[in-house]
Amino acid sequence: MEILRYTAFTTDPAGGNPAGVVLDATGLDDATMLAVAAEVGYSETAFVVPDGDGGLDVRYFSPLAEVPFCGHATIATAVAYAERHGPGSLVLRTKAGAVPVTAERGEDGSVVASLTSVAPRTADLSDADLAELLDALRWSAEDLDPALPPRVAYAGAWHPVIAAGARSRLAELDYDMSALGALMRRKDWTTVDLVWRESPTVFHARNPFPPGGVVEDPATGAAAAAFGGYLRELQLIAVPAALTIHQGVDMGRPSTIWVSVPEAPGSGIGVTGAAVRLKADLTPDPARQ
Repeated sequence: MEILRYTAFTTDPAGGNPAGVVLDATGLDDATMLAVAAEVGYSETAFVVPDGDGGLDVRYFSPLAEVPFCGHATIATAVAYAERHGPGSLVLRTKAGAVPVTAERGEDGSVVASLTSVAPRTADLSDADLAELLDALRWSAEDLDPALPPRVAYAGAWHPVIAAGARSRLAELDYDMSALGALMRRKDWTTVDLVWRESPTVFHARNPFPPGGVVEDPATGAAAAAFGGYLRELQLIAVPAALTIHQGVDMGRPSTIWVSVPEAPGSGIGVTGAAVRLKADLTPDPARQ
């Protein structure tokens, strides 16, 4: 088993969100995949199982649990596959559904990948859940942007969307990890998508991820896709739209996520980003093979 390491949504090895990628995980059981993800230590590791007919099954594990879909690990997987087999188009079969991806090599030599999410949807966030969430974040209702109402959004995984009224509020992330993690596990939320709107199409985001044992994600493609669906469903942007989301800046790993929001209701959201291979790919302990 070969474990590759990539960082997604950047061309700088010092930026983006690192992910483990196993391009052939044939025969690995759940316990082994979870153990490998814990050893890698990134927010997610993607495990790919080729089916022999050109299809690819993909599963995603954080150091603590499996997640149904992960955007940055999907981008990393698409780039890793393209570098191994050549650019082109694939369909990844995830637990959330089929996710088409494409990968292209740019003039500068970097590989950029795009995914199209499963159909997004949004749900109300109850007053009680919002109050508990704000309390765990150590935010108040006065910190929120009334133009972007709290909701729970989905595009392969569920993420509460909480918009800050000021960039300074977003910069001051200091939450109760135990309390937030307990709430998120109970509600089956993957990350919390904290956002601030710089302009009609430019946003800044931070994503706490305590259920995965990670304080914060530097780039969260699944949340970006869910957020694109949220904006369209609530008619908060004119569609079709091309959005830019900056994430990871406050934690020193700047990331850029490009989001394409088609006009058709219910259609998948496009998420695009570069990825670059990191040094020192891992070989697992032989006892785990």
